[in-house]
Amino acid sequence: MARKTAPAGMPSQRQLRAGELIRHALSDILSREAFRDPDLASAMITVGEVRCSPDLKHANIFVTPLGDESEDGRAKLAAALNKAAGFLRGRLGREIELRYTPELHFIADKSYDEGQAIDRLLMDPRVRRDVEGD
Repeated sequence: MARKTAPAGMPSQRQLRAGELIRHALSDILSREAFRDPDLASAMITVGEVRCSPDLKHANIFVTPLGDESEDGRAKLAAALNKAAGFLRGRLGREIELRYTPELHFIADKSYDEGQAIDRLLMDPRVRRDVEGD
């Protein structure tokens, strides 16, 4: 029987499942862990998405801080999490059932800003008039 493969450039079901598993486990770890780093000690962190490589050995994790949505705040958080990536990888290895615990690469998530910009555009009176009709 032929095996179905994902279209080129699209993640496979295996990558998507592993990404969600990692996202849930990291969210739990970040919410209950006490960090010594002052940038992480009091930060409330949202893990928006996890994208895994095809071999599941690398994971790009998109994060944003709650309460400080500035560009500088996101970059500072991503840098602090990348410094703590080894520690978090060790904790993650105890939480998930994968053959290899992936290397973690934290990236500042800008998708929330893009969503807010689209919402502002859709709420513009001229655009609402066109969307709703006369």
